[in-house]
Order: sequence, then structure tokens, then C-alpha cells
Amino acid sequence: MRALLPTPGAPYGVSLREARDPRPRPHQVLVEVAHAALNFGDVNAVRSGGHTSGAVPGWDAAGVVRQAAADGSGPPVGSRVVGFGPDGAWAELRAVATRELAVVPDEVDLGAAAALPVSGVSALRALQRSGTLLGRRVLVTGASGGVGRFAVQLAARAGAAVIASASRGDGLAELGAAEVVATPADAGTADVVIETVGGAQLVQAWDVLQPGGVLQSVGWASREPATFPPYGTVGEPKSLTAFQAGSGYGGDLSVLLGLVAAGDLVVDVGWRGSWTRFDEAAAALLERRVAGKAVLDVD
Repeated sequence: MRALLPTPGAPYGVSLREARDPRPRPHQVLVEVAHAALNFGDVNAVRSGGHTSGAVPGWDAAGVVRQAAADGSGPPVGSRVVGFGPDGAWAELRAVATRELAVVPDEVDLGAAAALPVSGVSALRALQRSGTLLGRRVLVTGASGGVGRFAVQLAARAGAAVIASASRGDGLAELGAAEVVATPADAGTADVVIETVGGAQLVQAWDVLQPGGVLQSVGWASREPATFPPYGTVGEPKSLTAFQAGSGYGGDLSVLLGLVAAGDLVVDVGWRGSWTRFDEAAAALLERRVAGKAVLDVD
């Protein structure tokens, strides 16, 4: 098969080359990949040389099952699926654990489905771990990005008053944001923060968080340090919580796909093109020129 493999000296750390076909384990299906999504984490890993496992990089991909799982779990051959894994997405073939994938409804485009796993499940789980949202003020930083756009929609559906912080609006009000601000410092107060930027914005978000509130540190797109002033974390109790989405994506992916199929969740793909244009897509993502997700077509 062909795959985007780690390549020292390549502008964004990978090049399209021949690779060995994956050999699925009994609990895995073999998927013929049609589309793969990019995330800050997987792109940064290969660009910085941090992807050292020797495996094909990439977390999110959608396609069609070519070989069912030998243990009888998971969907049959021919099923349209989307899945998550620690690697393997940027290739023509991928072995995926059945607990990490979901069947894609006919109403949902496979390219859009590929954008859901890391960003959509992270947004969903971060909000679920933040307690009751009904009637609360939820601040989402980096709201024009992948996680941010899903978090805005899901929080609004849960009855929250959503404040979207982004450098540009990019239709966030139409997605459910009650307010759109340039920085967290402009947000007034918040009961819950879904923080995806890190650096100075994390500090600003902490400052507007109300006593008893929770800040979920979901991402660090700025790649800049967060510096708190003296006594900046001294005061009435509130929480800054480390976040990791974890595993077992299948159930939550099914929930999100159901919302997309019903027209209740929008998947914004701000860049889409051939996987031969990986460098172009990676540059647009890292330079924050993508509203929503970047999706590669495996053509």
C-alpha cells in the first residue's frame, strides 16, 4: 500500500511512499481508507520528529471495511466506518480496533465523518466532565478550530450560554454561540471553560472563571508557555483540569454521527484536498488558516 511515512528533512515530516500492508489482530477490522483528518497533535508529532514508533502516523480516518474482525466483533465487510487509533490513519489500508470505530449513516459524507473522532469526541467528553451545563456560561477558546466548533454546538445544545473566543468569527454565532469575543479577557465571566489554545489565553481564561468553576485544558495550539502572575492561582476554589480523551471512541462516535445525520451537528471542513497536498494542508492547519478541520482525500 501507499502511506504518508515519517521522512526526516521533509517540510512537514512525511512523504508519500510504499509501506507494508497492515495485519489486523482478531479484534480489528481492515479498512480501505477514503479520507483522513489532520489534528494539531499528529501533525506536530511528525513535523517535530516525535513520531518514532515506525508506524504510519495519523489518528482519524474513514473508509470501507475490507476485512471483518476475526473475533466476530464489529461491522461486516462493505460497511462505511470511521475510527480512531494512535497511528495508521494516513495510509490506503488501516487496521482499527472495533471498539474505536462506528458505522457511518448513509446520510453522512465519509469525508465529514473523518473529521469527527479526535475533535468531536474530545469536545463531547470535555463537556460531559464539566458537570451540568444548563443555564451556565461556557467559554470555548480557539472556538474556530476543530474541537472548538464542536464544543460550541454541543454546549449550546445542552442549554449553555456559549461564549466563543476566536481571532475571527467564522460563523460561530450561527453554530450556537451567544457571544463571540476576540480573547478570553473579553468574555466577562464563565462557569466552565473548554480551553484549546494554552499560553496567555489559558491564563486569561482562568482569570474569568468563576469560583466553583472548572477549566478543561483540552489542547495547546499556541505552543506557548502559560505564565501565571504571583498569587494568580490563590483565591476562592476553582479547578484547572488536565484532559485526555482516552480510548473506546465507538459509542461516542455513534452519538455524534447520529447528530450529524439528523442535521443537529455541523462538521465544518475548512480545507479538503488530495493527500498528495499534505504539506499544504499541514501549513494551513498549523498557521490557523483553517476554520474547522482539514481533511485529506486518499486518492
